[in-house]
Amino acid sequence: MRRRERRCGGSGGTGETCNEGHVGGTASSTPPCGRADRPARGRAWAELLRLPALFSVPGDALAGTAAAGAPPNARTLLAIGSSLCLYEAGMALNDWADREVDAVERPHRPLPSGRIRPAAALTAACALTGAGLALAARAGRPALAVAAPLAATVWAYDLTLKHTPAGPVAMGAARGLDLLLGAAATTGRTRPALSSAALLGTHTLAVTTVSRQEARGGSSLAPLAALATTALLTRVVTHRPSDHRGAAAHGLLGPRATPPPGAALGRKPTAHLTTALAAAYVAATARPYFHATLNPSPPLTQRAVGAGIRATIPLQATLTARSKGTATALLIAALAPLGARFAKKVSVT
Repeated sequence: MRRRERRCGGSGGTGETCNEGHVGGTASSTPPCGRADRPARGRAWAELLRLPALFSVPGDALAGTAAAGAPPNARTLLAIGSSLCLYEAGMALNDWADREVDAVERPHRPLPSGRIRPAAALTAACALTGAGLALAARAGRPALAVAAPLAATVWAYDLTLKHTPAGPVAMGAARGLDLLLGAAATTGRTRPALSSAALLGTHTLAVTTVSRQEARGGSSLAPLAALATTALLTRVVTHRPSDHRGAAAHGLLGPRATPPPGAALGRKPTAHLTTALAAAYVAATARPYFHATLNPSPPLTQRAVGAGIRATIPLQATLTARSKGTATALLIAALAPLGARFAKKVSVT
């Protein structure tokens, strides 16, 4: 009987004993080292890139497309691909830039734990940025004109702005630009989508402000402000000034200015869907923000940040429904339970 063992590099740089050869003439059931390491390596990259957060990305381009008054097309798909690449580039670059801080505050992260080399994370960030810009270029010059400043904002945030007062503003601008990328790629125009971009960017600014204290906890002011922002955004996206304008026109111009009954009936399903999705947005954030306000400890703050990231999806769906993109809004909303399910396996914070 013979047994041969060797040491192999496991996750985090620690050695593991792997069996090779045979014991008593029968093949060992232990898989080879390289094969055994693959799931651990894959999980490390999933943690680095925060893969469940990807479900919050496609809705940006789709909401921008709806705000521009157009249905999604092939260029919209290119915009979504570009957004996904640039988003993940920011994730990889974020951990590369924060590797020394994470070694103290979050040593379990993939880089400080040694599961992924810093050079590999930086290489991934560069490659993903290049891929994102290439996909935007395929969608046309207007899309590239938005993707280029978006990529620059992502890199500026991770490398210099993150720990400055301008950090949350930069992150909000990046999310707003991502929405405009969808409008630019699909229609070549961004102006109709500016208001939706501003609303989505405001939500992201609030979430980013809370995230700045997720490692050590902090003041109750940030989650309280995020809670107030949620209420304000909900009021804005569900407000329909057109009804008031129609009433005013009726009073000034007489009965002829009254919209036809069919138009009013057509608005009701859209209004109901917008209200329902806005309620889902509030439900996703209200309790975690409230708990973090009462007790801004790291665990509750991290939970609030995760909820804020996931709430991006119902907000995108609300903005899309408000722009009469009913089918697209339902498609975006369907991403929320998928993101929540995968977030139980890999943290988004």
